[in-house]
Amino acid sequence: MPPLTTREIYQLLRDAALEVRPMRRLDEPSAPGLVHVDIEGWHLTLDLDDTHLRHCQRCRSPDGREGELDSWQRYGTDPVSLLSTWELAQIERLLAALKNAV
Repeated sequence: MPPLTTREIYQLLRDAALEVRPMRRLDEPSAPGLVHVDIEGWHLTLDLDDTHLRHCQRCRSPDGREGELDSWQRYGTDPVSLLSTWELAQIERLLAALKNAV
């Protein structure tokens, strides 16, 4: 199976920012600064610096394909860097709301 591409993950995050796809927080243990979320069966591990989204560390699609920050950076970028300023702010707002809901 081919790994997930930066563009696929970007589109997923963009859809969540536009609230076309719902995002929910997963109750998985994680290291400090990392949060696990689900977007319609896609599981993402996001790296947060307080409330600022820095990177998508890892993603697993419903069909089992995976992608990681190391492989994305090898090709020059990670999915978060493709988000517009507005999309990034929306994702950060949604993550803050999810954090406060726990």
